[in-house]
Amino acid sequence: MCRDHDEVEPLPSSISRRGVIGGAIALAGAGLAAVGLPAEAAGPGEARSLGRPPVPQAVVVENGIVLDPLTGRVVEDAVVVLDRGKVVAVGNRSQTRAAVAEVNGRARVIDVEGRWVLPGLIDVHVHENAVADARAALIRGATTVRSGTSDFYQDIGLRALGPWAPGVVPRMKASGTFVTPDLGTTILGDPALAPLAGGVRTPEELRYLTSVNLDRGVDWVKTRVNERAGVPEQDPLTQVYDYEQIRAIVTEARKRGVGVMCHSYSEQAIDDAVRAGIKTLEHGVFVSERTLERMARQGTHFTPTMSAIGGMRDSSNPILKQRGEQFFPVLQAAVRRAVELGVTVVAGTDSFGLDVDPIGGEVRLLHEAGLSALDAIRAATTSAARLLGLESSVGRLARGYAADLITLDGNPLENPSALEQPHLVIAGGAIVT
Repeated sequence: MCRDHDEVEPLPSSISRRGVIGGAIALAGAGLAAVGLPAEAAGPGEARSLGRPPVPQAVVVENGIVLDPLTGRVVEDAVVVLDRGKVVAVGNRSQTRAAVAEVNGRARVIDVEGRWVLPGLIDVHVHENAVADARAALIRGATTVRSGTSDFYQDIGLRALGPWAPGVVPRMKASGTFVTPDLGTTILGDPALAPLAGGVRTPEELRYLTSVNLDRGVDWVKTRVNERAGVPEQDPLTQVYDYEQIRAIVTEARKRGVGVMCHSYSEQAIDDAVRAGIKTLEHGVFVSERTLERMARQGTHFTPTMSAIGGMRDSSNPILKQRGEQFFPVLQAAVRRAVELGVTVVAGTDSFGLDVDPIGGEVRLLHEAGLSALDAIRAATTSAARLLGLESSVGRLARGYAADLITLDGNPLENPSALEQPHLVIAGGAIVT
């Protein structure tokens, strides 16, 4: 067990690092051949090149009702023009006429027959370990996701795969290895983790594991202050890390400009994590009024993962069922109070593997908890994009933004449940469904 940071073996060489990430890509890509690349991965006459990612065919989406989540503006009989993975025009027919003419003859034209058209949704808390997992989220409308850790850095592999397989996996923000007291079999996924075989508890060990993640290129660091709620044998109100331990993680991550997301349930543990400077509070069922006020001041985001907490109510396990019935109304009240105090709430499903809750369902649950329909949509678009540092590229349908969109059979401003079953999904300009 590592006790003295100076005695820890140095991080592996760049060759070892490439080996680790290469293995992650291999694990994440299991089943990729079965999924296959979409036909739209290259335009007419364009050959795929190993020197650059494929360029999706231009697409014109017409006869839609476009919603801009940032402004709330609605445009009827709208046209969206997508080319080379970007939005090149959006507006009414006269506003988009020139852009449509530019892609005439090489674009696929889709008449969405009066359906609502929104930017692709963002799920800020998923666990995806393979292409099939990622695609399951994508076809449900999540064109951008943030990983809440993967077993062996598969999220880093999926992130690398995204540009080369448009329409196959969503855009990924990776968090690598869970910073948790006991790594279990995850320790076998990276030689640099061997010094942590005895556990990850001291500030030195916590800083070391955080630095390993950062050296692997993660976008976020994920840790916890409580045990898990979805495991009957664990007590989610048991605290596993305190303020000083979380502070060590946050300090190390901040050296490289990376934020920390933190799994949490109990009041004291949540307060310790927020005071320590985490960027997003995950789950956070028993967050106190005092801590919510601090979150509003500090700009700490709240990811309540209502789909996951509420889903326990349907469990066949009596312990989990009881937890869901107890926790869910408390979480609803916490979300409602967070909104009143000015805390930014973002949408995350905490989906695992192929057991994917649609991100649109999380939007509906946030609306039912007290967010306006528009703010609930923003939780999965503009607010989430801002959290991930992607506010200038995803979360809206505007010129220069990523060519991510979904179409819906109903008006999401009147009935957010319409988001749960998108009719059409386009990711990076490639047609998914």
